Amino acid sequence: MLGGGGLVAANVYASATENWGDQSGANGTGHVLSAGMATIDCPDVGSRLTAVPDPARPDVDRQLALLDGQTAAAYRQLQQAGQSAGQDPGSVDGTIMNPLKEKRATAIGRISDALDRAGERPQGLDALAACTLRPGGDGAGNGDQATATGSAANTATPTQSAQQNGTGQGGNGPVVSDYAEITSVPPDTSNPPRQADASRGSFTSDCGVNANGLFNSDNVIVAPGVSNGAHHFHDYVGNQGNNAFASDDDLAKAGTSCADQGDKSSYYWPVLRLQNGTQERDAGSPGGGTEGNAGQIVTPRQVTLTFEGNPRGTVTAMPRLLRIITGDAKAFVNGPGNANASWSCTGYEDRQLKDKYPLCPAGSDVVRTFRFQNCWDGRNIDSANHRTHVAFTAPDGSCPAGFRAIPQLVQRLVYDVRAPSLKDGGRTVPLFAVDSFPEQLHKPVTDHGDFINVFDDALMREMVDCINSGRTCGPDGDGSGTTATPTASSGADPTAAPGDGTTEQPGAPAPATSAPAPAPPAAQPSAEPRTDATITPDRTSGPTHAGQQDHATVPSHPAQQDHVVKRDHPQHRAAQQHRPTDSAPPTPSPTPSTQSPEPPRSTQSAPARPTAAGSVPPAAAQPPPQGTQGALAETGAHLWPAALGTLFALSGLIMLFRARRLRY
Repeated sequence: MLGGGGLVAANVYASATENWGDQSGANGTGHVLSAGMATIDCPDVGSRLTAVPDPARPDVDRQLALLDGQTAAAYRQLQQAGQSAGQDPGSVDGTIMNPLKEKRATAIGRISDALDRAGERPQGLDALAACTLRPGGDGAGNGDQATATGSAANTATPTQSAQQNGTGQGGNGPVVSDYAEITSVPPDTSNPPRQADASRGSFTSDCGVNANGLFNSDNVIVAPGVSNGAHHFHDYVGNQGNNAFASDDDLAKAGTSCADQGDKSSYYWPVLRLQNGTQERDAGSPGGGTEGNAGQIVTPRQVTLTFEGNPRGTVTAMPRLLRIITGDAKAFVNGPGNANASWSCTGYEDRQLKDKYPLCPAGSDVVRTFRFQNCWDGRNIDSANHRTHVAFTAPDGSCPAGFRAIPQLVQRLVYDVRAPSLKDGGRTVPLFAVDSFPEQLHKPVTDHGDFINVFDDALMREMVDCINSGRTCGPDGDGSGTTATPTASSGADPTAAPGDGTTEQPGAPAPATSAPAPAPPAAQPSAEPRTDATITPDRTSGPTHAGQQDHATVPSHPAQQDHVVKRDHPQHRAAQQHRPTDSAPPTPSPTPSTQSPEPPRSTQSAPARPTAAGSVPPAAAQPPPQGTQGALAETGAHLWPAALGTLFALSGLIMLFRARRLRY
């Protein structure tokens, strides 16, 4: 009886929780049981190149993208090796790490050759070919995890155990240790001083929340001309023509989602996803599900784009087509030197997290904040590593020698997502995480934002004058130095209390929710020349080079064979699609002529993708949401041991009764 009953209980429990740690991506449930998993740590070659001559840039960009694609492919091999039953631990070096080193050596050699042809051959790049395996750890992304020596014997066990235990729907994170209660974070009581001549004004641009669903996995800043150069999907607001093949002229001619048509700037960041088993339309596409970026894309509830002044003096205009990247998409393996995004909750924004996702109290929404570099070298609109032409001010507000203060862009994104249920691995309330490079494991420290300045000169002058004169300008300001009361069109309720999920802290900018509208073409100046190639000696503290890929491993955009070809691209727009729910009815798609209402909150799924910019299948090809694994319908076919156990239990019961009768 006891044996049969135990067999029944064990089989039913095992069937009900079947595939709890599945890592296939297509069938994962997004549950987390382990604290970390192994990953591949490759030296960031792009961060070493602080200057690249223009003639060498196309070849260098192509090879840097190839290096990122090679790392992503090797990481997927590592995942598969960890999942394979009977995998020989000694074969990881031979099948993954050594071939990766050889491929990287070839690509790095091509970079050196290109720089040699354009000027001077760099020294020291060859030493960057070897990668190491990093065992699973606490997932903090703070650079304190030990790096393996490259021996498969030292890393096979943590890799396999992490993969088998399960880490996220896509098989590569997030993990339990990636989250922290916001209420446990000490408030920041520092108050940086402002001098009397500080530029105290602000300028807000209202560019919507990407309600029209403009996504792609490109990054025209770091991987121009390379499809899927980011290996993760981005939200785009503002400029509607941004993809890997967009030239400066394309950006100038494109439409904009900004309320003021003088702002055609491009603002973009990695999408946030719920690890709830939903298959988005990118589930089988590069940059999406095939690279571990799985789950339901969440549209921000609010997006606020504010340009602020300098605490020591006035600011100068940004140059047109200035590129800025804040944060580091590879901070999990590069270290936190360039990490800059912060996480918080509405009503608690005096508490900020850098390397954890926040667990917000009921009624409070998740907030992502990006503060961009606010000093410019006065000459270049970009640099080889996309960092050295801009810088942050010192604690006292001063810019480095030779740099001048510019308006500081602050991007603030608000999401209506509930705190995940960590005790059951996100089964009751799903986990959330940003898209990332596959080997970066969806760590919050890898969050980052990108900006390309395509302001009209007149509007840029207006911004600078507004900031320097101490006024508050834009859709939420009256230009007199005071902030206007939120209106119905801004999506904020002026009567609601902070922390109730509808408004923000006092003084926080109001949301931007206006619909996109077309704009006429604008002129585009030429880019600044670049200097000879140089190398940054220190890897961990130097600037990093974000988001590139091996374009040979993913589909390219149609008719784009040479990555330096510049073509005009039509404006990319798609009607937003909603999945109806019991709590949130569908919202009509915005039109250029009307203000759009605030989009549905976390129940809204990703809108339709524009095919030219997004490279994803059409809506008709979208599979239905995945059901929860381990349901009764699924376990029914696997209950034969329970049936056998039932027979054992009944037989034991009959024998017990017969024995009792014989006894009496």
